[in-house]
Amino acid sequence: MAHHPHEHRHQGEPAHDHEHHHDGGHRHGHHHDTDIDWAAMAPHLEAQAELFTPLYERALAWLGKEVTEPGLIVDAGSGPGVVSCLFAETFPGARVLAVDGSAPLLERAGERAARLGHADRFGTLTGELPDVLGELDYPADLLWAGRSLHHLGDQRAALTAFAERLAPGGTLAIMEGGLPSRFLPRDIGLGRPGLEARLDALQEQWFAQMRADLPGSVEVAEDWPALLASAGLKHTRSRSFLLDLPAPASDRARAYVTASLSRLRDVYGDTLDAEDRATLDRLLDPDDPAGVQHRPDVFVLAAHTVHTAVKPA
Repeated sequence: MAHHPHEHRHQGEPAHDHEHHHDGGHRHGHHHDTDIDWAAMAPHLEAQAELFTPLYERALAWLGKEVTEPGLIVDAGSGPGVVSCLFAETFPGARVLAVDGSAPLLERAGERAARLGHADRFGTLTGELPDVLGELDYPADLLWAGRSLHHLGDQRAALTAFAERLAPGGTLAIMEGGLPSRFLPRDIGLGRPGLEARLDALQEQWFAQMRADLPGSVEVAEDWPALLASAGLKHTRSRSFLLDLPAPASDRARAYVTASLSRLRDVYGDTLDAEDRATLDRLLDPDDPAGVQHRPDVFVLAAHTVHTAVKPA
């Protein structure tokens, strides 16, 4: 699932930065994950993951150096399968299983895999994490959770459950944390400078409330290497990967920025002060020359962190 009000449990979350559950984008707008209509978000999740493909490709290339050729790769919280299919491409000898709570998203994942020629070694499993992993026929050689863990109430217990589903010598890789995304300069010539930093603060409040409202929510310090070690895993490593799409942004990047800022306005519109709300309205007005559809200074800059650890043989 995604990060803040954006991505759910897929690779790409939506709004700003805490996005992702599914592979490709998340963004939520409600306080309960169960309220999120992931299927309705599928196009946004896919668009985000596709835009972030260069970042994922670098992360997977790094994983490829860390991991011996896996037999089974499990994408836990796969969403519409953009990243699942990148795994199939990166590891041509592996079987890939996309796991998610949303059957409509997994249907899209299967269609994507077929379209890309991976259908013969691609499967899906529908159910809620982490319990659904008990249905695996074989342990995973590589289990990937791309911004899905933070949608689970007890993250420590979930990591332990993930570790239990690994083969001896298998790798658990989680994408959590990083930096808030940036789309605009600090001073855009509208309103007060620092709009995105103020939106970040609202997202942090949203994210804390989202976590608190999850069933079985347990507060835990987000020291991911320590949590991986507490799950019985060894050789923890962390590395961050950059998405750097400089100005002037492409149409696809502008569409992502527009969708992300629109979600932020929808979620936080009542919380923003009048000046910031008016600035967001202008940025999102397709007919305003100062809007993100037209202004030359729009970019996408994001950093996501991957933490890995290995199950003792």
